[in-house]
Amino acid sequence: MRPSRRSAPAAPVVLLTLLCVLLPPHGAASRPRAAVAPEPFGASCRVRTDGSEVTADCRNPYPEPDLLALHVECLRWWDPDADGVPVEAGPAGHVRLTGRCWHEVHHAWVSHGRTG
Repeated sequence: MRPSRRSAPAAPVVLLTLLCVLLPPHGAASRPRAAVAPEPFGASCRVRTDGSEVTADCRNPYPEPDLLALHVECLRWWDPDADGVPVEAGPAGHVRLTGRCWHEVHHAWVSHGRTG
């Protein structure tokens, strides 16, 4: 069976469209991109839970300050979750963050942020 005249010209158009979509723009492959390594950042924190109390000990080994905040999610629906106020851990600094629930702690974590 011979292909109809209408479907034959559509093949080059489809092929050209696919090539335009899949190939990178002219010159994009020839320009090398400078690899920028991210600067080390972020204090290392150890979070401990003891019953209804949470303690996070954080140490910042880097030269840039780190804003740390303790977040405590309580197990009971009526026990309010708590998001701590950010505290700055300076270079080579140590910070202790504490929080609590009325009853059991479900989950606790520390968030990090940059100053400025």
